[in-house]
Amino acid sequence: MLTLLAPDGRSRAGELCIRALDAAEHRALLASRPDASFLQFPSWAGVKEGWASESVGWHGASGVPEGAALVLYRQFPGTRKYFAYIPEGPVADWASHDIDRWMRPLMAHLRASGAFAVRIGPSPAYRVWDAARLKAATGPGRRIGDVLATAVDPLGTAVSERLRARGWRRCGEDGDGDAQPRYVFQVPLTGRTPGDLWSGLNQEWRRNVRRARRAGVEVVTGGASDLPEFHRLLRITEERDGFRLGRSLAYYQRQFTVLNAEQPGRMRLRLAVHEGEVLAAHTMIVTPGRVWYQTGASADHRREVRPSNALQWQMLLDSQALGAQVYDMRGVPSTLDPDDRSHGLLRWKLGTGGRLVETLGEWEIPLGGAANNALYRAFHAYLARR
Repeated sequence: MLTLLAPDGRSRAGELCIRALDAAEHRALLASRPDASFLQFPSWAGVKEGWASESVGWHGASGVPEGAALVLYRQFPGTRKYFAYIPEGPVADWASHDIDRWMRPLMAHLRASGAFAVRIGPSPAYRVWDAARLKAATGPGRRIGDVLATAVDPLGTAVSERLRARGWRRCGEDGDGDAQPRYVFQVPLTGRTPGDLWSGLNQEWRRNVRRARRAGVEVVTGGASDLPEFHRLLRITEERDGFRLGRSLAYYQRQFTVLNAEQPGRMRLRLAVHEGEVLAAHTMIVTPGRVWYQTGASADHRREVRPSNALQWQMLLDSQALGAQVYDMRGVPSTLDPDDRSHGLLRWKLGTGGRLVETLGEWEIPLGGAANNALYRAFHAYLARR
């Protein structure tokens, strides 16, 4: 893994300065931020092949980091310039009315590091819909954006306005330009008991979990040796459901090794076993305050014993027992059309009784100057050809 060190120097009075963080400092800061994404932990750099990386923090007069960012750098072919990417970050004070206080030194640092443009993923939510509202709005040609939100986050609205005013561009109006999902499905856990979670499931989910129990489906914890079976089931799932993640077995093996080297149990593999055969396998990622369901896979046969429902119910219980505030089921499609093939994933997640959250998505900006602007346009043309 390459490391690009932050330039040293003094900040103006009252401003923050950027300095490199070692992995321990970075993890310590994120441990105090329960909403921080797993994509901002230093271990994620080890998952991303072909990217240079660095951990940086904002420091004021006290010398204690006030925020942090894992920055990934992709070199533009044939140049010494980089596209900088901060996935689902930075972890910073988005509520501050003066975001320039920390944004300005970040931009200066990235420019000095050879970046011609940067993409970020601000953490505030934008809009929220409860499951009942979306279920009622399902219909031909309907999309999530057509439905009045249950709640609009004023912080998300303010951050969006501040970024636009500073020249940032949102990547795609419906999330199609984002590398990370704009629409995610979450189940709140704070203050809820297992009984509350059970009551939150719809009737179909409760029926399916009971069916799995009666059929003898057993949920167990897998290890690295079970990843080939998980990946085999994933290929079956991709073919059946008409999507393609394009991730190799080696990718998941690297992810499992790197994340668990940083913190044992950070990435877990849960298996649904029936009559000695693994019928479904799901991965989950654990950080302080949050658990993510990352990738799910299942066999084409014996689906009537509902192994995936059994897995998800156990993972919900695991998350609650770990003290997580949120169980994040990650991305869902924006369609509410029941005839759209991808709608099935949203319908399945709606059954948990959680909420759909529209994040602010990802935002980009070139880092000033005619040369960087030209390279930014060329970079997007290069991506389009790929």
